[in-house]
Amino acid sequence: MPTPAEITIEDVESSSPEVVVKIVKFSGQLDESNVDDKAKLIYDLIEQNPKNLNMIFDFEELEYMNSKSIGYLTDWYGKVYENGGKIVIAKTRPNILDILQVVGLTQLIKTYPTIDEAKFAITH
Repeated sequence: MPTPAEITIEDVESSSPEVVVKIVKFSGQLDESNVDDKAKLIYDLIEQNPKNLNMIFDFEELEYMNSKSIGYLTDWYGKVYENGGKIVIAKTRPNILDILQVVGLTQLIKTYPTIDEAKFAITH
């Protein structure tokens, strides 16, 4: 039985009031059964913070992502980037990192081994 996907969102203190920083933790498996519902959470977050939104995607507990979720990731990146924000990825499991590298996403979205390194990169 696949592990259901969960997404939790946590605020991070920012050095500037105009800059919003969020840690978005993914767990379980993003697949056909849930990816559209879960993607809506991220789109809502982007709509609520239209400018200077910086997100750290914590993939430590993400076990699987399908091709549709990779498409969403690319779209989120484009929407955030065009409004002055950034997305970085932290704590990626080897199997997920392999997928991101194969599709070329690691050239677009920086990946970091720890949350602290990702926070530093996104806030400096």
